[in-house]
Amino acid sequence: MTQTGPMSAMSKEMQDCVEACMTCHSMCEETMSSCMQMGGQAQMQIMRALIDCSEMTRMCADMMMRRSPMSAEMCAMCAKACDMCAEACMSMPDDPQMMRCAEACRRCAEMCRTMAGATM
Repeated sequence: MTQTGPMSAMSKEMQDCVEACMTCHSMCEETMSSCMQMGGQAQMQIMRALIDCSEMTRMCADMMMRRSPMSAEMCAMCAKACDMCAEACMSMPDDPQMMRCAEACRRCAEMCRTMAGATM
C-alpha cells in the first residue's frame, strides 16, 4: 500500500462517520431556520439542542479529517449532543422537519459511538 505523505487513508467507518456528521450538521442548520420561524418558549429549548449539535457535528467531522488525537473523545461528546438533539426534536412529532432532523441525529450518534469505541 503506497502512502502519500504521513497520513494513511481514512477507514471506511471514519469516512461514513464524517459523512453522517456533515449530514447531521446540515439538517440541524435547516431545522434551526424553521424553528426560528415558529418562535415560542418550547422552541428555545430545541434551538439550544440544535445549535449544540450543529457545532459539535461540524467540529467532530473536522477533527476526524485532520486525524486529531482527540477524535475518539470528540466522537463520544458528539454522540451525546446528537442524542440530546434527537430527543428535543422528538418533542414535536407532528413536524416533518423535526422528525427528519431527529433521524439524522440518531444515525450520527450511532456512528459516533462506534468511532468513540474504535481506535482511530
